[in-house]
This record gives sequence, structure tokens and C-alpha cells, in this order.
Amino acid sequence: MTPEPHLQRALLLQQQDRHAQAETELRKHLAGDPRDAVAHASMALSLAALDRLDEAEAAAREAAGIAPDLAFAWYALAQVLSDRNRPDDAAGAIAEAIRHDPGDADYQGVRAGIEFQRRRWADALAAAEAGLASDPEHVGCNNLRAMALVKLGRKSEAGTTLDATLSRAPDNSLSHANKGWTLLEQGDHRQAMTHFRESLRLDPSNDWARQGLVEALKSGNPVYAVMLRYFLWMDKLSEQARWGILVGGYVGSRMLGSVASSHPEWAPWILPVRIAYIAFALLTWLAQPLFNLLLFLHPVGRHALDATQRRQAGAVGVCAGVALASLVTWMVSGFTGPFLTPALVFGLLAVPVAAVFACQPGWPRLTMSAIALVLAAAGLTAVAIAVLVRPDPKTEMATLGSLALSLFLLGTFLSQWIANLLMSRTPQR
Repeated sequence: MTPEPHLQRALLLQQQDRHAQAETELRKHLAGDPRDAVAHASMALSLAALDRLDEAEAAAREAAGIAPDLAFAWYALAQVLSDRNRPDDAAGAIAEAIRHDPGDADYQGVRAGIEFQRRRWADALAAAEAGLASDPEHVGCNNLRAMALVKLGRKSEAGTTLDATLSRAPDNSLSHANKGWTLLEQGDHRQAMTHFRESLRLDPSNDWARQGLVEALKSGNPVYAVMLRYFLWMDKLSEQARWGILVGGYVGSRMLGSVASSHPEWAPWILPVRIAYIAFALLTWLAQPLFNLLLFLHPVGRHALDATQRRQAGAVGVCAGVALASLVTWMVSGFTGPFLTPALVFGLLAVPVAAVFACQPGWPRLTMSAIALVLAAAGLTAVAIAVLVRPDPKTEMATLGSLALSLFLLGTFLSQWIANLLMSRTPQR
């Protein structure tokens, strides 16, 4: 048997997402023709689908080395580099593929996806529209065009694009998921849930749809609906703009505090504004895990959460439960006694604990975990001294407890700035 049938069989298996079998056929083909660049590029795509990314990148680079003028080889390399969370390198590879074959809508679709990954919404839109110029019915380019339009605030155009795409391909899971997200942007969580459910019916592994379903379920609560609008708005902004808003809010609060100190007569008007700011800041950190906790306690909603969300909800729930129990004990004790300390510590500890699960797996989550553990150690030291030892105010033990609590409070404040930085980082694979 000539080696060619192995390659044909492998390509068919790839279309069926049977990548392990495709790898076997490709290796048989390459045993007879080790210089076949198409086979090496195809091997790269199957290995990437099997999450063997080191081997996948090696195969893609082998293909590009054998046939540097083969657009498909650069396309495969771009796909692998994108899977490795290296969008800048992937952008260079797909640009090379497009240089050799500018009319291929698949290549433009990959370019649009990479630019979307880089948060360059206008460039993603331009790439998607370049692909649609070659193939107006290309499902991937239409979906990415709609996703970019949503990020650019052009929601009605996005909805029109997705309606047309769904009319041509009503069984496309990604199109239903994107339609759901577009409806969420427009505040229609009920219709959004319909599309998310249909997306998951078509493809139960569609994580984009599952995330949308979770957000749509939580949006039934008017408080979370407001928070979701804020989250979606912030997600459209550049990293610099998001940092500008965070720093600006903190500086503004500090300035209002200074004004209240220098003009006591204005303090009654300024205090509610600062309290509202602090409450909103805490909600930005705790809204998702707290409402995830409500879903976790719901017999149906809990199945929409993934493992990370369930762990986050459980950890934050423990912190919130201990804080609430301590606060109630303190109030029942006549607003005296040591239980205000654990109420404060566990209530604030929920913030860095929630941040741990909001960071990407890898070094960002490990770093945030280490920070949360250090803060927990400081906070628990303060709690143990306050509740178990109950030292006289002038003793060294009391001083140690005060120092531990002060370090905990300062560390919790600083940890949120670090967490914002860590949450914006995606480790390479």
C-alpha cells in the first residue's frame, strides 16, 4: 500500500475530531515520506488538539522549514502558538500564511481570533471582514466579526450578523453562544439563556456557552445585573484604561477624604460617597463568587458551574459564613468582646481568596495563592490572640495581635492591586 491513503484517512479523521487515530495514520504516512510538509502541519494540528503542545510546535516548525512557501504550514504554526498563549508570535506566523495565500478565509479567521486574543478589537474586525470578502458565508469569520463588533460597542450590527449566520447554519454551537453574549450585553438575560442552552445542546463541551449560561442565570438578580454591565464594560477597555479607572477611583476617594478632613462641614455629604465607593469596590471582587455560591446552593444552577467556580464559591462561602457568625456573636454579646476581630478578618479574607480562583492556572494562581496564605496566617494570628488569649491591652501579646492585624489589613489592601496585575496575565503553555 502506498503511503498516500494514510494521509487521506488522517485528514478525514481530523474532520471527525478523532485526532489520536489521525496521528497514527500520519505517522504511517511520514514513515514513507518524511519530507511531506502538509503531513507535518497536519500532525501539528492533531497534536495540539491532544494538548501535546511541545510536539505540536516542533511538527509545525518542521513543516515550515521543509516548505517555507506553504501557507498551510504557517497556519498550523499560528494555531499551535495561539494555543500556547503566545498571540504575538502567532500573529507573525499567520501573517506569513496570509502573505502566501491572502484569499483564504480560514487564515483570515485565525488572524481575527489572534487579534481578538490580543484585545485589538478593530484589528480583529478588519481581519474577519477580510475573510468575509473572500467567503461571505464563512461561519468563523462571521462569529469573530460579531464578537469584535460587541467589544466595539456596535451591538445591533453584531446581532444582525449573528442572525444571518444562524439562519445559514442554525446548528452552529459557537454562533448560538455568541448570540447569547450579545443578548447579555443588551440586558436580555432570558433570551440569552435560550441561546446558551441551545449552544450546549449542540456542543456540551462549549465552555464559552457554559460561562454565558452562568452569567445569564446570575443576571436574574438585579444587583448582579448591574455588576455584569460593569464587568462587560470594563472588559472592552484596554489594560491601560482599566488601570486608569482603578487608580482614579482610589485617588478620588483619598482626595475626598482629605477634603472632608480640611472641611468638616462637608463630611456628612462626602462620607456616603466614600462608603458607596468602598461597597462597590468590594462588590467588584465578591459579586461573582457570592452569586456563584447562590447558584452552587441551587439544585439546578450548581450544574452550570465549573470545578473552579465551585471551589471559589465554597472557599468564599466559608469565609463569609465565619465572618457572619462572628458578627452575630459580637452583636448578641452586646457589641463587646473579641468576636469583631474574626468578623473583620474572615470578611476581608474572602477578597484575596476569591482572587486566587480569578487568576489563570499556573504561576499567576500560584502567586496569588501564596499571598492569600500569608494573609491568612497574619489574620488567624490576630484572631487567635484576640479570641483565645485575650491579653491585657498593654502586654506584648496584645501588641503582637495588633501588629498581626495591621499587617493583615495592609496586606489585604495591597493584595488587590497585585491581584489586578496577576489576573491580566495569561501564562504561556
